[in-house]
Amino acid sequence: MRFLSTLLLIFLNASFTFAHLGGITGTVRNDATGQPLPGVTVHLTGLGRATVTNELGQYRFVNLPPAPYRVELSFVGYQTQTIVVEVKDDEVTTVQTRLTTASIALNEVTVSALKAHDQQLISSLDIRLRPITNSQEILRLVPGLFIGQHAGGGKAEQLFLRGFDLDHGTDIRLTVDDMPVNMVSHAHGQGYADLHFVIPELVEGVDFAKGPYRTDKGNFTTAGWANFRTRTALDRSFAKLEVGQYNTIRAVTGLNLLGANGIFSRNKNDVARTGDQSAYVASEYSFSDSYFDAPQHFKRVNVLGKYHGHLSPGTHLTLTASTFWSKWNHSGQIPDRAVADGLIGFFGAIDPTEGGEASRTNLNAQLVTVTPRGHTLRNQLFYSNYNFELYSNFTFFLRDSINGDQIRQRERRNLFGYNGSYAIQSQVGRSQWTTTFGAQYRQDLTGAGATPTELSYTRNRTETLERVQYGTINELNAALYADEVVQLSDRFTLNAGLRYDFFRSRYTDLRQSPATGRSTTQGILSPKLNLYYTANPRLQVYLNTGRGFHSNDTRVVVAQNGPLQRTGEMLPPAYGSDLGVIVKPFPKLLINAAAWYLWLAQEFVYVGDEGLVEPSGRSRRMGIDVSARYQLTRHLYADLDLNTARPRAIGAEAGQAYLPLAPVFTSVGGLSLQNAGPWSGSLRYRYIADRPANEDNSIVAKGYFVNDLLVNYSRRKYMLSLSVQNLFDTRWKETQFATESRLQGEAAPVEEIHFTPGTPFFARLSCTFFW
Repeated sequence: MRFLSTLLLIFLNASFTFAHLGGITGTVRNDATGQPLPGVTVHLTGLGRATVTNELGQYRFVNLPPAPYRVELSFVGYQTQTIVVEVKDDEVTTVQTRLTTASIALNEVTVSALKAHDQQLISSLDIRLRPITNSQEILRLVPGLFIGQHAGGGKAEQLFLRGFDLDHGTDIRLTVDDMPVNMVSHAHGQGYADLHFVIPELVEGVDFAKGPYRTDKGNFTTAGWANFRTRTALDRSFAKLEVGQYNTIRAVTGLNLLGANGIFSRNKNDVARTGDQSAYVASEYSFSDSYFDAPQHFKRVNVLGKYHGHLSPGTHLTLTASTFWSKWNHSGQIPDRAVADGLIGFFGAIDPTEGGEASRTNLNAQLVTVTPRGHTLRNQLFYSNYNFELYSNFTFFLRDSINGDQIRQRERRNLFGYNGSYAIQSQVGRSQWTTTFGAQYRQDLTGAGATPTELSYTRNRTETLERVQYGTINELNAALYADEVVQLSDRFTLNAGLRYDFFRSRYTDLRQSPATGRSTTQGILSPKLNLYYTANPRLQVYLNTGRGFHSNDTRVVVAQNGPLQRTGEMLPPAYGSDLGVIVKPFPKLLINAAAWYLWLAQEFVYVGDEGLVEPSGRSRRMGIDVSARYQLTRHLYADLDLNTARPRAIGAEAGQAYLPLAPVFTSVGGLSLQNAGPWSGSLRYRYIADRPANEDNSIVAKGYFVNDLLVNYSRRKYMLSLSVQNLFDTRWKETQFATESRLQGEAAPVEEIHFTPGTPFFARLSCTFFW
């Protein structure tokens, strides 16, 4: 009886204690725009309890005894704020907090176990320390990612990362606001990713990771992925005018429609200031003749509109519509011998009639709901109408000694799809669990009531000589995934996931009469396992492992007696692993280093005479990535990225195992000045070492070292900027290929380096007004 009485007393005491516990719920917003801030770290000082704000900027602490609590809120690029919250008996205290932007202090940056799977501290720092001057600079924000333009600015850039010549996106997944950029089975090559529809001034951040380790990232995620986030709201309207050498002019405007100073805001302190809704429109116009001997006549127009509104306290809707158009001439790739013999200059052209035209219109709707229990439901619908036409001449007169070898690659495409996920947060003992289930769908249609996918031989961009490929593509990709992030303790975090992708590809050849169609299907399972150990706020060790894939071009997969028809290899897998460390050996020094390995079942190889990428054999890559950020003074920062790789083909003959154009060593770095009175800017370099241009390394693509300069002078109402590319006027080759070609009048073809010259000294002045 005494034992039962004791149990009853314990129960009553526990009931009484818990009955008088309270809690804290809060919302964190950007002070300038009123928009919620997800990803803010919230600490209960002295208690060792912490959390991260959700999509709506919300956080919550429960089971708190009545007392005053010090709540510390911190986020990279914002001023850390500490507030005192009084918790009362049986009450949940609600607080609203606004964070203001501030200069970054590296001694305040901590390595967090809360965001182990998602944290890319260097990305968050760089977007605030390196002002973006053009759309190409967006891609350079990813450490180790190099780009090369070989069509004067209109064509998508050639990409290099982790020992890959990625062509235009074969092994890297690029998205904008989670909408796909890569084009499957594209007229110019698999994975073609043109980011020129992004207005650089609207980029708020870049999320990225290297390797195939994320469950929610599917096709093309082998070398890595990057998602560019555009601004949800403008804190104020702006207009920018930029002029430069080579008849360059660029104008950008952004109009805040509903914000605190918006055109249609009713009251400076009403709903617009709370961040419940915002809207803006922006536009960009660019023109340049560029530095080539044959004027480029480059023109680009971008228009974007975005609305963000809260449908309820727990649901917000974001609608984005944009359209893009570009047209240009370009000088193409020229052979070394033509320059050496004086046939053309370094910036000359063999076929000056090369050029192209591209356009893309996008609709993107994103709906996010956070339930009262803290579950997060995401739904996204997207649609793109895309048009592309490109004229190139890679081999000059190799195939046709009379008319030349100019080709036209053309298509009109409709792309639409859905991304959805449901995330559940729970606590088991001291462990925090985040379970996510997701579904994704994408379909690409070319030639549906419009221009089919085409490869033809042409002359002077006006006459069609022969159609090599002409047909329609219908490619479907559906995926399901499950992902679990478990914070087992304050130090140890585990992430495990499983993804299944299903593909159905169909190609209809319109050259045949009647038109014939072939199709194929295949699926692939991609497991992931990632481990993180955070020893303290200055040190984290991680191990990433996973399986990914890149899809093959529909035209190659379904071709009768094609190279993949026999093997059924539509979705060749990739296996990767990273062993890395994030460390702060000193308060103002942050280092991220990783040793990595990647094995591919099938390599993509560039074929110069057709201007296409074709599948080849197996390959493996291994290397080391090191990124360091150091704060020299209150306003001056230094950064350094070093990336090594050893890419090799598997099963190749001795001396024939090199992967053409794959980089073996790259480095970027520089100094950035931030908020030194009215002054800011950067002095940067980028370096890529010599690399093999063919399988036996008998032809070498020469490396280069180039510097860029940016200086800004800012006042409340305006900003003046000077941007200089290639500060020391280095002569360099931006893209290089080992190509067999024949010039007019040559008796025999020659295989050697063909290149596009890099930008000479190129200065631009701009003035931006704010209101």
